Amino acid sequence: MAQARASDPDSGPIKVGRAEAARWSGALDLLRLVRARPGVTRAEAARVLGVGSGTATEICSRLRALDLIAEHPAPPTGRGRPTTTLHAHPDGPLVAVVDIRQAEWRVAVADLEGTLSEPATGRHGSKRPEPVFAAVREAVEALSARHGSRIRAVSVSAAATVRRGRIGQSSVLGWRDVEVEPLLPGVPQVIGNDATLAGLAEARLAHPGKSVLYLTIEVGIGGVFVDHAFAVTGASGAGGEFGHAPFGDPAVPCPCGATGCWDVAVDGRAVARLLGRPEPDDPRAYLIDALVDPGSRAAVEQCSASLGRGAAGLANILDPEVVSFGGLAPELRRAAPDAFAAAFEAGLMGFRRDDPPAVIASALGPDAFLLGAAEAAFDVVLTEQSIGEWTAARFG
Repeated sequence: MAQARASDPDSGPIKVGRAEAARWSGALDLLRLVRARPGVTRAEAARVLGVGSGTATEICSRLRALDLIAEHPAPPTGRGRPTTTLHAHPDGPLVAVVDIRQAEWRVAVADLEGTLSEPATGRHGSKRPEPVFAAVREAVEALSARHGSRIRAVSVSAAATVRRGRIGQSSVLGWRDVEVEPLLPGVPQVIGNDATLAGLAEARLAHPGKSVLYLTIEVGIGGVFVDHAFAVTGASGAGGEFGHAPFGDPAVPCPCGATGCWDVAVDGRAVARLLGRPEPDDPRAYLIDALVDPGSRAAVEQCSASLGRGAAGLANILDPEVVSFGGLAPELRRAAPDAFAAAFEAGLMGFRRDDPPAVIASALGPDAFLLGAAEAAFDVVLTEQSIGEWTAARFG
């Protein structure tokens, strides 16, 4: 996933001295805190940032004047001075977020607090990249027409391996080596694997400060290891392709080109294969139906055991504090809990069984991919250069 880097304080669209750079640093720290903890009080923000109340008041005043935050009176506590709660400004920066799935796409806008709004959806009339991105571009342009320069970045979550900003491969869409042209020219754009971005959001929003192994089942299984808010994605950004670890049947080919992938051992394709049926057109819907079908119970148990065994293997390798399941993974575990538990425990190294990582369902639900895209987008927006450009564009 792309990493943003702050510009040199004496370069870029607004030249600032060291004292001014320090003030911007405090302002960015506050904006990042409001993003992580919407509604934080100004008094608590001062404590977290290690600044005096006067400094916090001055920074908040500056950011309010720049349409970056809004302040509301905090509920009275009966002691101490009145304070305020800090929120996204109603005219503040926005990001456009995109989620491209096997059969459909979604687009929305997100504000500093991570609130998603103005959703648009569509189904792929064709799975060729050109018509898919043409439809998405039209939806993003419609958002831009409504919000103008408030849209500061575009972020794309794709059910695909993403490498150096390009789609290297998507088994579910049949894509290979696809460049994603700017959806909104002149606006920074980032792109990431859907499971990577969902896991980034899960770790930052639900388990801040912890090391989190995130696994999600949609069509196949994907995930990411997030270590203290940073997604571990390797040298080119293509790391975390856990679905293509050889945790499955070595005799079963995967659309990625490998054999024995975990990806085809835990979803609707696996259930159909174990039942001796043809591969379903919609593996996700097929798995949903199979989870409540008594005739599919034995196949579901095998898939749940595969989920448990693979999760244990990754826990041994990565040493997470939390294993979080998204998508259909919690439902698969719930449908065959004994099979999962037995495989997970058997797969753990002996010393881990006394203190295994917590295995829980994701807190984010179906919006996890869009929320993750928003996280990646605001990593680009909340930089000294980007905020300087916002100031120059809006206030000259």
